Amino acid sequence: MSEAWIIDACRTPRGVGKAGKGALSACHPQHLGATVLRALAARNQLDTALVDDIIWGTSAQRGQQGGDLARMAALDAGYDIRASGVTLDRFCGSGITAVNLAAACVLSGTEDLVIAGGTEMMSTYAAGAARASPFLDSDNLRLRAIHPQPHQGVCADAIATLEGISREVLDQLGVLSQSRAGVAIAEGRFDKSLVPVYHEDGTLALARDELPRPATLLSDLAGLKPAFGALADHPLDPAGTTFRELIRRHYPDLAINHVHHAGNSSGVADGAAALLLAAPDFARAHGLKPRARVIALANMGDSPTLMLNAPVPATRKVLQRAKLGLGDIDLFEINEAFAIVAEKYIRDLDLDRAKVNVNGGAIALGHPIGATGAMLIGTLLDELERQDLQFGLVTMCAAGGMAPAIIIERI
Repeated sequence: MSEAWIIDACRTPRGVGKAGKGALSACHPQHLGATVLRALAARNQLDTALVDDIIWGTSAQRGQQGGDLARMAALDAGYDIRASGVTLDRFCGSGITAVNLAAACVLSGTEDLVIAGGTEMMSTYAAGAARASPFLDSDNLRLRAIHPQPHQGVCADAIATLEGISREVLDQLGVLSQSRAGVAIAEGRFDKSLVPVYHEDGTLALARDELPRPATLLSDLAGLKPAFGALADHPLDPAGTTFRELIRRHYPDLAINHVHHAGNSSGVADGAAALLLAAPDFARAHGLKPRARVIALANMGDSPTLMLNAPVPATRKVLQRAKLGLGDIDLFEINEAFAIVAEKYIRDLDLDRAKVNVNGGAIALGHPIGATGAMLIGTLLDELERQDLQFGLVTMCAAGGMAPAIIIERI
C-alpha cells in the first residue's frame, strides 16, 4: 500500500499581525513564504527541480497576498522554475488542507515530492478592509437568506451560551494556553522547526514568537471587556441587519452571553510554515529520511450559522478513516480560534486535557490564518518525537462551518 511520508517541517516565528507594530509587518508575504521554502531546501539538501508541486494556503488572497503566493514565494526562494505552485483558500483550514492535498497527491501516485504550507500576513488586512467576505457582503443577500453566517467571534459567544460554558472556564483555558506556551519556549520545544526571518538587507526581523504573554493571570483576563457585544449589534446593511439577528434566525430565543475577548481568543498574527512530503520509493532513492507518515485525512462541514463546530465531527470522521479510536491518539492539536472551540472539543470527545495543545495554542501564540494548520502539524510532529509517542491528530474550525483533519504517525 502506498504511503505519504513527512520528511521535514519548519515555520517562521509568529509576529504581531498589525501594520507598523509587528516585527514581520514590514515584510512582503512572499518573503515569509520564501523563508520557509528556502529553509526546507537547505535543511534537506533538496534539488528543487525535483519538486512536483507546492500547495499553499492563504486565506485573504488580495493585495500583496494575491497572485498565487506559492509560485511567487518559490521563485523568490530561488527554486528551480520547474517547481510549480498553487494557492488555495479554506479560510482558517487552509494550512491543513494544503498538507492534506499534498499527501493525497503522493498517496495517489500522481506526485513524488510535494511541499505544502501556507502564509498569512494579517497585518495587511487593514489595507483590504473595504472588500467584504463573501458571506458578509450586503450585495450577496441571496446567500445570507439561505445560510446566515455571522462574525466568528459572535458565533463563539453564541456557542458558549448554548453550551452553558462560563467566561471563567474560557479564561482558564486562555491562561493555560499562555502558561504552556511559556514552558515550551523556555524549554526550546519549538526550536527544531523555527526559522528566523531576515529583512532583505540581512538584518534580523524576528527569531522567536512575538505574541505570548506567559505571565498572564486569571485576574488579568477578568478585567478585559468582551470584544463582540457591540459588534453583534452593528448594522451590516441599510436594512439594519445585525450579526445578532443572523444568529436569531436559527436560534430565535437565544440571549447571547458575550464571554470572549482578546485574552481568550486567538491572537492576530503574521507567519508562514511549510512541510516536505515524499513517496517512500522516491525518498529512499534520494536519501530523504522520513519523520512521520500520513495515516488519514478528512473534511467535514457543519452549521455555517454557528460556524465553529465542525472539528468534533471531523475528528470522528478521520478516526473512522484511520480505523483508530480516540484512545489511540497520543496528542491532539485543536486550533484555539476561540477558547470555546477547544473547550467544547475537549468536552464533547471526553479528552484528557494533558494530551491537548500541550505547548499552548493560538490564544498565546497567534493564528496566521492560512499558515496555522501547517504550523500545528509541524508542532505536533516535533512533540511526538520529543515525547517518543506514535499518533497525533490535528483539526481546526474554518469559516463557512468547516473543518479539515489529519492523523499522522511518527516514524
